[in-house]
Amino acid sequence: MKNTLLIFICIAFSTVAFSQKMITRSGEIKFDATVSGAMDSVIATSTTVSSIFDKSNGDLVVQGLVKSFKFKSSLMEEHFNENYMESDKFPKTSFKGKVIGFEGKSGAYDVEGELTIHGVSNKVKTKMTLTVGTKTTISGSFNVKLKEYKLEVPALAKKTLSETAKISVKLDLENKQ
Repeated sequence: MKNTLLIFICIAFSTVAFSQKMITRSGEIKFDATVSGAMDSVIATSTTVSSIFDKSNGDLVVQGLVKSFKFKSSLMEEHFNENYMESDKFPKTSFKGKVIGFEGKSGAYDVEGELTIHGVSNKVKTKMTLTVGTKTTISGSFNVKLKEYKLEVPALAKKTLSETAKISVKLDLENKQ
């Protein structure tokens, strides 16, 4: 009985000690849907994005609250939440996927999975840079067509709001405690 208990305790502690999961609750996502040459920029930033990255298998989950995106203009932020993103109905955006071929080294990696915006999920594949050190940083950017997420740009907004948004990501991950 004592041996069984001792083995169980050793296994439990070794699992915790060798955990490969990294986490952040202060990741950053930038949304830029500015039309080239427009007087007003359509840029929002969220710095409260949560993410978990499992270094052992490359699994990556990222989640952000839509209302956490901040614009320079409060009116633009209101339109973003109420008219386009319908943040009361669809409060979160998320990505669930994998860093392909991650072997614990810094470098550029393919990242693929499902991106969910406005209640619509689509497969995405992009390159991201991983920098491994005391923290692991995942960063990069990719474009999404708003129409693919049932986000329509009204005729009156086409001079300011692009039909394609650039999404930039920066996640500084630390070992899960």
